[in-house]
Amino acid sequence: MVDIPFDTVAGIPPAEVGEVELYHPKSWWTRYVFSQDAKVIAIQYSITALSIGMVALVLSWLMRLQLGFPGTFSFIDPNQYLQFITMHGMIMVIYLLTALFLGGFGNYLIPLMVGARDMVFPYVNMLSYWVYLLAVVVLVSTFFVPGGPTGAGWTLYPPQAILSGTPGQDWGIVLMLASLILFIIGFTMGGLNYVVTVLQARTRGMTLMRLPLTVWGIFTATVMALLAFPALFVASVMLLLDRLLGTSFFMPTLVEMGQLTKYGGGSPILFQHLFWFFGHPEVYIVALPAFGIISDLISVHARKNIFGYRMMVWAIVAIGALSFVVWAHHMYVSGMNPYFGFFFATTTLIIAIPTAIKVYNWVLTLWRGDIHLTVPMLFALAFIVTFVNGGLTGLFLGNVVVDVPLSDTMFVVAHFHMVMGIAPIMAVFGGIYHWYPKVTGRMLDEALGRFHFWVSFLGAYAIFFPMHYLGLLGMPRRYHDIGETAFVPASAHDLNAFMSVAALIVGFAQLVFLFNLIWSLFKGKEAGDNPWGAASLEWQTPETPPGHGNWGKELPIVYRWAYDYSVPGASRDFVPQNEPPAGLSAQGAHA
Repeated sequence: MVDIPFDTVAGIPPAEVGEVELYHPKSWWTRYVFSQDAKVIAIQYSITALSIGMVALVLSWLMRLQLGFPGTFSFIDPNQYLQFITMHGMIMVIYLLTALFLGGFGNYLIPLMVGARDMVFPYVNMLSYWVYLLAVVVLVSTFFVPGGPTGAGWTLYPPQAILSGTPGQDWGIVLMLASLILFIIGFTMGGLNYVVTVLQARTRGMTLMRLPLTVWGIFTATVMALLAFPALFVASVMLLLDRLLGTSFFMPTLVEMGQLTKYGGGSPILFQHLFWFFGHPEVYIVALPAFGIISDLISVHARKNIFGYRMMVWAIVAIGALSFVVWAHHMYVSGMNPYFGFFFATTTLIIAIPTAIKVYNWVLTLWRGDIHLTVPMLFALAFIVTFVNGGLTGLFLGNVVVDVPLSDTMFVVAHFHMVMGIAPIMAVFGGIYHWYPKVTGRMLDEALGRFHFWVSFLGAYAIFFPMHYLGLLGMPRRYHDIGETAFVPASAHDLNAFMSVAALIVGFAQLVFLFNLIWSLFKGKEAGDNPWGAASLEWQTPETPPGHGNWGKELPIVYRWAYDYSVPGASRDFVPQNEPPAGLSAQGAHA
């Protein structure tokens, strides 16, 4: 796809307003701790998210040990197993992936990619991180309170979540809900920054249709989150009131341990609607930034302009819009009018169309490209394969008659992890390997990176591919011990043991990745300014890593889109966004 013709001097609008004075740190504390620089805040977000992600990784090990070798580890009792499931799911979906894509990649890349000096509201940006950190601390504190964390499952469905038979129903559920409320408050502050910065702080010549797809993905996901998170916020507040004050928003009249409870008249299904109105857009709040990152990685490492750029942009926007009308496909087994079931099944199938457009465009970008199988490219290709696999099983579960028998089986766990766990994590790793040289000025070790990729990719399939088969057998999810169930053959237990060993090996590979991050920071090969030969704006900064204010004395001027690769007649195989057309000097554009 060709870009619109190059601008002439007259085509680049003059600056409408003068530059806003940057906040300059006065001490070590305001430079590195209470920093208002989006780049430092991005690193803080990333370190915090990866740290809490390691907690979730350990919890997954414990779950797999119990499933693979039931009865061997006496310290994993049924209550703890449910607590591990709940905390693992909530941490991975909310506190790791959402925070890492929007708080980490969003904060670092948006100002650099749009040609801004910083976020529009730096002080609010700083507050957003500290509220997020507080939310993480409150979440972790549930491990140390009487009764431990909640074991209600990561969806926190009432009435189970707050009744006395559920582990962690005392302190655990209260702190979990408080942590979610804090997280949403923190995200809202950060999200407003991302949206306003993209709309208002773009440099001269950076039209919306010249933004890199990474920015489009993060921007659309942020708008979605600002619309979807309020549903989770009010659901959390209402459930907290049910638990602490005895209100009955979600609690029906029920008998507990032979006693009539104080509740009456509430609707548990209302909570499900609120949760999944947030929950399904959340899938794409994580997926859209991944789509953008993968688009940029493929274009750079295949040395080819992205195929169908405008189509890719509109596909991102269409996915974001459609994701708000598919939430109830998570609720087929809750009892639903068949007409509603038909509506949500249909919209679920329709959302596959813009997603398929993106996959076709990635494949056509790779077609006849000069593909460099760097570590970021390997992760990008793994993302495409994994997301397609996860998406295909999603088409099964989006259909009412198939979903009902599979709903509470391991098939759902396998689908969810492929599409929402493994695929986005592949994009995260690809993005880190790609932009680490920009952040630190050094390259990550190639050999360790390839080891990390192959063990993670093949290991993930060793874990989750057999899980589809277990689900088709009818093996239920959330069970501490399957036991001698007649319809589960002995071979399924052997498969569970194999998957558990694979999970331990994959977890070890993540420790190698963390070692690579830290070791390369001090001993890694110096990267130079633009080691990948990328055309987008973030690689054109005067310094690497970028200094405070990103751009030195003057902001860049953008003359073209971000994907000018292998241009016939060009002196290099890429043309940076801020390189003037032939015959036009950069100074001439200031006239």
